[in-house]
Parts: sequence; C-alpha cells; structure tokens
Amino acid sequence: MDKIASFTVNHLDLLPGIYVSRKDYIGEEVLTTFDLRLTAPNREPVMNTAEIHTVEHLAATYLRNHEIYKDKIIYFGPMGCRTGFYLIVAGDYTSKEILPLVTSTFEFIRDYSDEIPGAHPRDCGNYLDMNLPMANYLAKRYLDYTLYQATDKNLNYPKA
Repeated sequence: MDKIASFTVNHLDLLPGIYVSRKDYIGEEVLTTFDLRLTAPNREPVMNTAEIHTVEHLAATYLRNHEIYKDKIIYFGPMGCRTGFYLIVAGDYTSKEILPLVTSTFEFIRDYSDEIPGAHPRDCGNYLDMNLPMANYLAKRYLDYTLYQATDKNLNYPKA
C-alpha cells in the first residue's frame, strides 16, 4: 500500500502551528484539511483525552456557529496521536488565510467558562470525560506561543 500523505510529514521537525494537510476535490468543490498542531510531536507531552474532548466540543460549536464560516465547516476533530486537531473547510484556503478563524476559535476556548455544549448523557457518548480548565490552558498556550506569533515555520510543513 502507498504511504498516506500525513505519514510523509517530518514529525521530528514539526512545530506547533497550522498546516495545510491536504486538498481534496469533489467535482468543482475543494475541501481543505488543516493540521492544527498544538504540541511538538515526539518532543512534548501529548494532550489527555478529557481536554481534547472539551476542545472538540467547544471548537465544533464555535465553528459551526461562526457568522462567516458556519456553512463551510465540514469537520473538526482530534488526531489519534493526541498532538492536535484536524479542521476540514469547504473552499481552497491557505494556512495564513485560515489563521484568523483558528485564532478566534482558540480565544473562544481560552475564555470559555460556562457549561460545555453537548456535555450531557443524551448528547454525548462520553459526557463525563471533560476538563475545561485544561482546555482553557491549552488554548491559551497555543495562542501565546504559536498563533499570535506565527511565521512561515508555523504555517508550512518542514521539508521532508
């Protein structure tokens, strides 16, 4: 079998950031998949499931209610390696173009202090596995150390 594209990224040099993981075409429509990397793979601790789950609920809710992008959001969810998230958006976008949306999403998560949307037994299959304080912390860390000072190193995959 062919090696899939995400396994060809040099994870030894990958920094936290926003990367275009792939672009898929469905007829004339482009779907852009973004790699939102919150931790440096294999060099920093991975996120725990409770805070990942909380970020997922908050980001998905925020993105699907966003005034401009709500009808373009296809998916937001965690990576299996627990170092980040995937965001799939309908349209042909660059990392730099999507940076303001990702920044506002993580500002929302950083500042969120209310009941977590969908964290009820009827709405979620694992509603007790949530950690809002850690989700707030991870969002703040991603903003302060990556998004607010993003350069080409945080917006373009390192050379293989």
